[in-house]
Amino acid sequence: MDRLKRAAAENRRAAAVLRERGRDAAADRYEARAGALESGRVTDRTDEVIGIFRAAFRR
Repeated sequence: MDRLKRAAAENRRAAAVLRERGRDAAADRYEARAGALESGRVTDRTDEVIGIFRAAFRR
């Protein structure tokens, strides 16, 4: 869950930078992504994917 919170914070910072540069449409996309990450609509499957690759390529 920390990865999702960190990614949401990074997206919010990127949106702020984009707004300063006048790129409001791109900033809106970053804000929407941050909102999705914070709301729980996105599931972090990173650990599961890493486990699958480790099992598949284990010698």
